[in-house]
Amino acid sequence: MPDEATPAEEFTVDELASRAQMTVRNVRAYAGRGLIEPPRLAGRTGYYNREHLQRLQLIRQLLERGFTLAAVEKAIQGTPHNAAGHTLDLMTILDLPDEEEAEIMPREDLAALAGVERDDALIESLVGLRLVEKLDGDRVRLVEPAVVRAGAAAVTMGLAPETVIGLFPILQEHLRSITDTFVREVVAELIQPFIDAGFPEDEWERILALVDGLLPIASQVTLGIFRSEFRQSIEAEIGEQITGLGSQRS
Repeated sequence: MPDEATPAEEFTVDELASRAQMTVRNVRAYAGRGLIEPPRLAGRTGYYNREHLQRLQLIRQLLERGFTLAAVEKAIQGTPHNAAGHTLDLMTILDLPDEEEAEIMPREDLAALAGVERDDALIESLVGLRLVEKLDGDRVRLVEPAVVRAGAAAVTMGLAPETVIGLFPILQEHLRSITDTFVREVVAELIQPFIDAGFPEDEWERILALVDGLLPIASQVTLGIFRSEFRQSIEAEIGEQITGLGSQRS
């Protein structure tokens, strides 16, 4: 779960900041911007609850994903305060990479995956593609282990490392276009009515289940189409090579 607070639990601003992994100064700044509701006052002490915590956790996660504070502010203020917990659940679903976790290994072990000698220039290329992160010492973190390992397997089959690395941005560009189109259609037909209705509480479970179910469906469809197109491309390429070979011999 995104937090450890029970629905009835309350805590001071110091406790809230600690649970949200923020500074008290940031908590007060976000409160001043209206991003969280005012606390319940008992004398001169303010007490915050689970919804405050979820709001702050959502703000932190969005900022960590690269959103500007202005964008976060616009998004947060446009949704009900009780929607933060559900949004965190949704982000958790989207973050689940099918049992894949970032791996840490020495640079030599990364090269060994592909059966090649260590080449720091190639590692820099992977860093530039955000597939790998450099760590202290001589270690690296595989940010996308499945992608890196698949690329390494292609190299062991005979493709040049530079060729495999060069294919990644092409695949990424086209798959992003496909993904954007798919998401626009899903949002327009299935999620926009939910948003227009004001994020009704009794519909959140259905929306979460919908997104959770669409992820494997989209993956399976994409893989199925790629396999079909790959097979046809291979057959066409081999056919052209055979035809060309026959022309040379005649």
